[in-house]
Amino acid sequence: MDEQYYLNMNPDQVSDFVNSASGKPVVMLNIVKYKVLVSETGMTGKESYKEYMRQATPFFLKANAEIVFYGSPKHMLIGPEAHTLWDDVLIVKYNSVSDFMSMIMAEGYPSHLREQALADSRLIHCTPNKNI
Repeated sequence: MDEQYYLNMNPDQVSDFVNSASGKPVVMLNIVKYKVLVSETGMTGKESYKEYMRQATPFFLKANAEIVFYGSPKHMLIGPEAHTLWDDVLIVKYNSVSDFMSMIMAEGYPSHLREQALADSRLIHCTPNKNI
């Protein structure tokens, strides 16, 4: 069975996400797998993603986004041993769905650099649970 790779948002999921807008803060879990080499630039995927983050920073600041966590997974404690770990994980908090959508739709937002750097990714909208 062929593996599927994901770099772009699913329009139906985006529509559901936008329609769920509550005005409350939004937390996005980003899981990324870098390309070994970006043919367009000759850089590694990680180097190219670093450039994406550098160019995206003004958009993050304008959206009042907060990078809550940025790091690399190290050990698979629960899960398939043969599964390749993702390269990096980011958790980003936005004040609202509209702040997130305004940011990614803003003129000049460097989404092409993100796509160029990655071999695979997941972007997951998370909401807090009321009780544990």
